[in-house]
Amino acid sequence: MRVTMSAATEPRRFRPSLWATLITVPAVLVMLGLGTWQMQRLHWKEDLVRRVEQRLHAAPVPLPSVITDPEALEFRPVTVAGRFLNDKEMLLVARPRQGQAGYELLTPLQRPASDGGGVVLVNRGFLPMDRRDPASRPDSRVEGPVTVSGLVRLPHPAGWLQPGNRPGAESWMRLDPPAMAAAVGLENVAPLAVEATPDPARGNAPLNGIQPLVELPNNHRQYAFTWYSLAATLAVVYVLSQRRRSTP
Repeated sequence: MRVTMSAATEPRRFRPSLWATLITVPAVLVMLGLGTWQMQRLHWKEDLVRRVEQRLHAAPVPLPSVITDPEALEFRPVTVAGRFLNDKEMLLVARPRQGQAGYELLTPLQRPASDGGGVVLVNRGFLPMDRRDPASRPDSRVEGPVTVSGLVRLPHPAGWLQPGNRPGAESWMRLDPPAMAAAVGLENVAPLAVEATPDPARGNAPLNGIQPLVELPNNHRQYAFTWYSLAATLAVVYVLSQRRRSTP
């Protein structure tokens, strides 16, 4: 008696087509490469976070008179002395604070000749929008010698969705010491800013510095998992789709 097999039970063998192979194999390799790259980025980011934490908790040091390596100072607590150039202050657009829109006030600080002279931009903290006019806050125009304690921050390029600075605008969208210096006619300006440390006794008062907070998103593990998962899924689909019935 002759037994025939139905199409559902007929054995299948992996017999991939050329086009499916040419498309799938490079795609899987690219996804695996992207996943591995994200794992490398994960190790780099974790090391960066550790180094930043160490810097944040270090004792303050005087800001060098000559800054040859700004990146070596980023996130470091420092002190800097001088006199505020109140007539050249600038507004930096800030995130809302307790639901209130506003700015961060950047005031250039003229350093004494004993510290090498030059100018450092000092971020003095949040300023509500209704107090952007200097006439509404005469107490903010500090005169005489001051010593500021704060955290060094460096400018970073704008993201592709982040609006850039507009020369001549009332406020700045991001930190840019060279452009800011040119806009107010200053020379010898340090390529960084010092974010003043808040005074706990003043609470949430305006112009009470910037709370030391460094946000370093670390989503590389999730990205790596996504790429590896896509590679595995595509490989499974490729194998299953290229199984064909055996010919008699």
